[in-house]
Amino acid sequence: MYNKPEVCILPVAGLSTRNLPATKVLHKGFLTLNNLPIIQYAVESCRQIGVKEIIFIYSDQSCKHLFEKYFAPYPWLEEHLKQKGKTALLKAVTDIIPNGMKFSFAEQKEPLGNGHAILMAKELVGKRDFIVMWPDDVYINFHGKGILEQLCDVYEQTGGVVENIMEFPREEMVRYGALVGAVREGHNVHARGLVEKPKLEEVPSNYASMGPYILPNVVMDILPEVKKGSNGEINLTDAINLAVERGAPLTGVLCDGIRFDCGTNEDLAKSNLKLALMQNPELRAYAKQLLDTILV
Repeated sequence: MYNKPEVCILPVAGLSTRNLPATKVLHKGFLTLNNLPIIQYAVESCRQIGVKEIIFIYSDQSCKHLFEKYFAPYPWLEEHLKQKGKTALLKAVTDIIPNGMKFSFAEQKEPLGNGHAILMAKELVGKRDFIVMWPDDVYINFHGKGILEQLCDVYEQTGGVVENIMEFPREEMVRYGALVGAVREGHNVHARGLVEKPKLEEVPSNYASMGPYILPNVVMDILPEVKKGSNGEINLTDAINLAVERGAPLTGVLCDGIRFDCGTNEDLAKSNLKLALMQNPELRAYAKQLLDTILV
């Protein structure tokens, strides 16, 4: 039986060029998905499983300052909302920071890849197993456990590498990391490794590595060994493969839930529309009325 990880790494370095022009001055983590900053969904997932520390990997001081300010108390605003009797807004502001959660920061001075970004948290992570989440991929399960809860259920039994995966048609697998030697058992898929963005004729399975990940601490020891991949960067996938080669089990989990891709402005717009319509019956009625008007 393995204990749930208590630390999560959220890489927020980079220029967020796919979300320009808003990200010229605002980190994409603060763009909103149905009125809530994208980064808040990741923090809420961590809160659900009792994560005690979140480590942000940032690229510059202005980026760091935004996260420090957002995840800090704002006494003046809270008192103002309290005096005005705006209890719902007051709760929304105070709920930003989960009770007992610590926020730490590590700098990635050069854009050398997602594996290099994770390595920057090595000293803060220490000897603990850890979680990695990509903040611009939001997963919501409306009728059951959150995505990290589902991954932890598996991790507590298997240890090793546990990650969220999705199934795609073969022709789409050239865009993702694909599981190698995949054997499915219910919602779990056991694999011998990963291959990043394979050629169509070399696609080993229809199971795509998506994240979040629960990773054994040995990955931190392996990352310094990883050489730059074909993209010229140090990739987390290569470190995971080395960990599996050295005996760590790899389990992909077909998690229940819906993915909301916020990686580009177009994807974010689609995700906002989809989530808003799913959560708001009045908006669905309005959208139908609007479409009927437009299509006349």
